[in-house]
Amino acid sequence: MIAPLLAASRLLYEGLARPLIFAMRPAQAAHEDVLAALRLADGLPALPVLLGGIRAATQPPRPVAVGGVLLESPLILAAGFVKGDGFADEAAALAAVESGRNIMPGWRSIPALCGLVEFGSFTRWPRLGNSGAVIWRHATSRSTQNRIGLKNPGAAAAAAFLGARRAHLPACFGINVAVSPGVSDPIQEQREAVEALAAFRAAGLQPAWWTLNLSCPNTEDDPGAHQTTARTRDLCAAALGALEGQPAPLWVKVGPDLAPEQYRALMRVFAEVGIGAVIATNTLGQPAPGQPGQTAGVGGGRLHRAALDAAALLLAERRALGCAVDVIGCGGIVDGASYRRFAALGVRAAQYWSALVYRGPLAAAVIQSEARL
Repeated sequence: MIAPLLAASRLLYEGLARPLIFAMRPAQAAHEDVLAALRLADGLPALPVLLGGIRAATQPPRPVAVGGVLLESPLILAAGFVKGDGFADEAAALAAVESGRNIMPGWRSIPALCGLVEFGSFTRWPRLGNSGAVIWRHATSRSTQNRIGLKNPGAAAAAAFLGARRAHLPACFGINVAVSPGVSDPIQEQREAVEALAAFRAAGLQPAWWTLNLSCPNTEDDPGAHQTTARTRDLCAAALGALEGQPAPLWVKVGPDLAPEQYRALMRVFAEVGIGAVIATNTLGQPAPGQPGQTAGVGGGRLHRAALDAAALLLAERRALGCAVDVIGCGGIVDGASYRRFAALGVRAAQYWSALVYRGPLAAAVIQSEARL
């Protein structure tokens, strides 16, 4: 039964819908169309039930224990898709929540259809994100690129929104927090991370895992090692302190462009402070299409090799240390073959994002089937 359903999904999306969308709508317009549809879908109580039925019929459970969490599937929708609207300030964001507005399109419908989801990234304060064209796709390499700029409603409003909807949240999900871009003072970095995590805890939210996004901007580095391991250690320790007394582990997410020794040093820090898992990797900074001097993060196929290399370095150091920090793959997982490349390294769970664009809303089920998981 599963195979015919997935075959029909591939025919409808990859054979019909995707060519039409790519021909008629630029990446940014298509993304905005999807968010508008999700905003409506979240408000239709029967629809998430239907979507959940479709997922159950196409993606059988494949439990795997990773990073201190028993996951129902080895595939997780990465942070960056379900994170919400941007706002100029916290008062406006909280007012929107109070008014009943859906500030986080997909919060209910995406987990119902896709399964495991990492919400966020959320910064301590709201961010409007960048203006103009901020999303692109590269069809030949099955890649995406964005400079959205961590657009989100801020931790306090996101926590209030999700907290008011706890009864309808999935049983297993993650929450990703990040320090605001441009923050360079270590004490402010720690304060922002602590306050963001505290906001979600105060709202009564109990995710299965938390993720601290170190790759924007806290582990940017070059072979000169300008980023010290002490700074990363202090930030992780502060986040763990804010989570003391609750069972969910802390994961971290790193970038794909660090020096090899930096990955090894970071793994030693993660083992020392008690991180559950490291996600390798975030997007790769490359020149933005048609925007000289601007950088945008590449995901999908063009990220795959760099993400594999980062995961290999982290796993090698894990083995050398004999530590329990798991490595979660992320970067260019768009089919069974790309998943298996991570699995061959020893990765047991992975995150995806660009696969939604190229394989459709049942991407996780399709990849799981192709990988024979």
